[in-house]
Amino acid sequence: MERTLCIIKPDAVRKNVIGEIIAMLTGGGFTVLGLKLIQLSGQDAERFYEVHKERPFYGGLVEFMSGGPVVVVALAKENAVADYRKLIGATDPAEAEEGTVRKRFASSKGENAVHGSDSVENGKNEIAFFFAERELVGA
Repeated sequence: MERTLCIIKPDAVRKNVIGEIIAMLTGGGFTVLGLKLIQLSGQDAERFYEVHKERPFYGGLVEFMSGGPVVVVALAKENAVADYRKLIGATDPAEAEEGTVRKRFASSKGENAVHGSDSVENGKNEIAFFFAERELVGA
């Protein structure tokens, strides 16, 4: 059973579509292992997105992700990473397939509703960033 992390980003939280996104996840066969509504500090966002530090969008991403509450969701499923990335759609909602999370809820490439782990290893690391193992249930 693979694990992956979903972050429902500040834009989607502001739009009040948390429940709809979670329904899409569970409807897609994912098991929720843990779920939290949190506010990332600038320092937390910097640490989490450190892999992008040299990219031109890093500063804006950190500011955006620490600019409002987010919902972090630890998920499990066979083939979780690939299936989740298919469910959320392309980073740019204009390029996302119909019926995907980003097509339905994202407004731009920068405000794209959700974060998704890009590998099994990153899924494990990203979940550990937000959850202690004792906080995860059901898997």
